[in-house]
Amino acid sequence: MQKVSQLIQTQQAFNSNSYNNLTPVLKEAINDVMKLVKNEGNLLMNFENAIEKFAEFHNVNKDDIEEYFDDELKEQIEE
Repeated sequence: MQKVSQLIQTQQAFNSNSYNNLTPVLKEAINDVMKLVKNEGNLLMNFENAIEKFAEFHNVNKDDIEEYFDDELKEQIEE
């Protein structure tokens, strides 16, 4: 089963239907989350903090970012 940590390490998120269907501002927020989490230590804590930080920074709904990652993982599992 694909995990968020594997998704971030391989950056598969950028080559998917889930990613391509996002609005430009959500793509920017996702890119920022991925960059921050990839460069930091504690994945789970950093992931949650990054989502909150960049949802506020890009003025998008935190739930939309979380929903994207849920959709992304489902898409990767189906492949």
